[in-house]
Amino acid sequence: MAIDEFDRRILAVLQRDATLPVARVAELAGMSATPCWRRIQKLEQSGVIRKRVALLDRAKLNVGVTVFIAIRTSQHNAEWLERFRRVIADIPEIVDFHRMSGEIDYLLRAVVPDIAAYDGVYKRLIAGIDLTDVTSMFAMEELKSTTEVPLGYAGGKEEQGS
Repeated sequence: MAIDEFDRRILAVLQRDATLPVARVAELAGMSATPCWRRIQKLEQSGVIRKRVALLDRAKLNVGVTVFIAIRTSQHNAEWLERFRRVIADIPEIVDFHRMSGEIDYLLRAVVPDIAAYDGVYKRLIAGIDLTDVTSMFAMEELKSTTEVPLGYAGGKEEQGS
């Protein structure tokens, strides 16, 4: 799907607040409501907008501790990876799961109330699958965290960096 300047404006507004009425999104994007609504529908149908969610305050929900978990494994086959995916899917505290290049094979991010709760996550993780090395790093302070993706690259190479 080709992304133009109006789409980028709409996406920028929705990334900040997806609860705004279409008329307000249109106003902030510099267009009228009906074409804006059509564009939003097209962005949703094409999968550019995957879903709309509420961002929750982790500290107020007693999961204010962030743990990054670096995993190394000697297993590099599809069957093992599928088993690992299932293990991770069954641990709700793990909120991000990435396959990496370099010395670390997988990087996970978990949110928990404290170290004792993380120990429970760790025990479920190692009980579910064989791992070569697990290194846990606790975030001391969150300096930046956003769900907003940069929109300057959307629309093709000719528009990158603008």
